[in-house]
Amino acid sequence: MANIESLINRAESILERLSAYLPSIQQDVDWNALAWRWQIMNGRGCLQAVPHPHQIKLEAICNVDAQKAEVVRNTAQFVSGFPANSVLLTGARGTGKSTLVKALLSEFAKDGLRIVEVEKQDLVALPEIVSLLRARPERFIIFCDDLSFEATDPGYKTLKVVLDGSIATTSDNVVVYATSNRRHLMPEYMAENLETQYVGEEIRPGETSEEKVSLSERFGLWLSFYAFDQDEYLTVAAYWLSEYGIAEMNDEVRRAALTFSLTRGARSGRVAYQFARDYAGRQALANQKSAS
Repeated sequence: MANIESLINRAESILERLSAYLPSIQQDVDWNALAWRWQIMNGRGCLQAVPHPHQIKLEAICNVDAQKAEVVRNTAQFVSGFPANSVLLTGARGTGKSTLVKALLSEFAKDGLRIVEVEKQDLVALPEIVSLLRARPERFIIFCDDLSFEATDPGYKTLKVVLDGSIATTSDNVVVYATSNRRHLMPEYMAENLETQYVGEEIRPGETSEEKVSLSERFGLWLSFYAFDQDEYLTVAAYWLSEYGIAEMNDEVRRAALTFSLTRGARSGRVAYQFARDYAGRQALANQKSAS
């Protein structure tokens, strides 16, 4: 009896290990959703619907009007069935890169736009994801947030193939929008400068540097975001305060906003939003206490 139980346990262990190498079986996808995440469940990938996607209006994103106009134009081309590019948004943290991509859903969902969020570690599944989306009538943005790679990351080359195509063409109803604090997406090292060649007055970077730049170059549209100055920060803070019912940015509120940014060591749209939530919450609590 003990031998039979031991054999059963060994067989279950072997089957569990083999399951990781079996072809992925795609679960039924809720195509009525507006957004999905690629999730790994029991060793297999699937599109998991996001029941409550973060929908924010484009007008809530301040001080990046030029970048916003370019992203909206490119997305309008895309949802209209015209040629459009994949987009790389890089620059200072908290300046609205990710929020801008999310806001596109509010603007273009009625035109068939949908978003699939894919984490960096799951980029190796991009060909599988694209194959699932290829036959759909909707237009899909594959959204990769806070993207950066180490030299050994397997998703690096997979993303290059999806952006530029391999022997199979890319899908016309799929583009990639990625955000990153790095423009070249991969770390650069001092030793790589030793590969640089000087031919007359011409500088030719080494193969390692060229390889690292090649991923960024596959995005047809590059947009840079910059840290806010004081006035820009206060403008965003005033916008979010008005959303919480505080219409006036008087001297007291202004000082509080600047003090808050000093404690965070940054002036950005994210910090301005966090200040507005903090200040509005404090005011609401103080009013509640005084009323009671």
